[in-house]
Amino acid sequence: MNIAGSDRPETETLRIGFMPLADCAPLVMASILGFDEKYGIKLVLERQQSWSAMRDRLTNGELDGAHALYGLLYGLQMGIGSAPRDMAVLMNLNQNGQAIVLSRAVAAAGVKDGAGLAALMREQPRRYTFGHTFPTGNHAMWLCYWLAAAGIDPLAQMRLVTVPPGQMAANLEAGHMDGFCAGEPWSRRAVMEASGALVAPSSQVWPNHPGKALGARADFVARHPNSCRALVAALLDSARWLDASATNREAAAEVLASPAYVHARVDLLRACLLPRRGDFPGLRFFGEGEATFPWLSDGMWFLTQQRRWGLLRADPDYLGVACAVNQVELYREAAALAGVDVPDGLMRSSRLMDGRVWDGSDPVGYTASFAIHQRDPQALRA
Repeated sequence: MNIAGSDRPETETLRIGFMPLADCAPLVMASILGFDEKYGIKLVLERQQSWSAMRDRLTNGELDGAHALYGLLYGLQMGIGSAPRDMAVLMNLNQNGQAIVLSRAVAAAGVKDGAGLAALMREQPRRYTFGHTFPTGNHAMWLCYWLAAAGIDPLAQMRLVTVPPGQMAANLEAGHMDGFCAGEPWSRRAVMEASGALVAPSSQVWPNHPGKALGARADFVARHPNSCRALVAALLDSARWLDASATNREAAAEVLASPAYVHARVDLLRACLLPRRGDFPGLRFFGEGEATFPWLSDGMWFLTQQRRWGLLRADPDYLGVACAVNQVELYREAAALAGVDVPDGLMRSSRLMDGRVWDGSDPVGYTASFAIHQRDPQALRA
């Protein structure tokens, strides 16, 4: 595809940060398969070691965009833990593909769900330690939601610690934690190597929940709309390719195993990308365009949980913030370039594990409905 004239990318080389996780696959395969060049751009992928480093490099301009935690981008927008910075969500990169894992000792005590953990905490009271990957991020929110649904106050009754995803399994094996929530392949590594036991896939908390987002600074998007449009179109092609066949997923596992990308065993990545029947739900990259769409309600949900756990001192303008951050119109234009259907609405409806329905219609009421919450800033800021 030749991009010329007024649609020509303002900059052809885009520096994109990614974390060594299975859900970086759309970025990696877009670069490997030349989907970026099809739209007149070249992706320079830069592997990061922690979400905090990713955040800093994205905000200081060393990166043009990033494979980022959805909640991290909204935390930056709201100034949680740093000065507020206008951010952009260009598209969703995946759904599902995270998990909550328990240590061998906790699993051996018979814990098979949240209720079992609550019972163990009553029988053997102490300060249990659970890991997540970033205070405002997805894994912290899934973990807190899962604990609270079982009647456990995550901030009052738990010690929550931030650990880079690639270090989760080792810390669990060493006995430093009783459990963690992280993305693939590191949750599955702990299970396959028997350092831990799966207690809940993140899809149990919220089926087909938003995963990583393609994030950028809002000012970069404003200056480079054509480049960003081309980037989204390339990643839509890549996501569609990943979901097209098991053969494509197999090839992606081989590529991701490289030290340049995830640097994990091929069989581990195959298990993430090609889950067996009866296994916990695998990564969903395309879903006929439904999985990639930047739903306003997805972004608003992270705000409700950041408010719930005291990271926000007051209810924000939930819809207004989501409209500012999620670049729906740019996504629509990119989808037209890539020949991808776009949903009619801006909100979607989901039933979460506690029976609550989230559809974005009443975020203030939804946030106030939780019996377990912490409205004053506390442990999650650590």
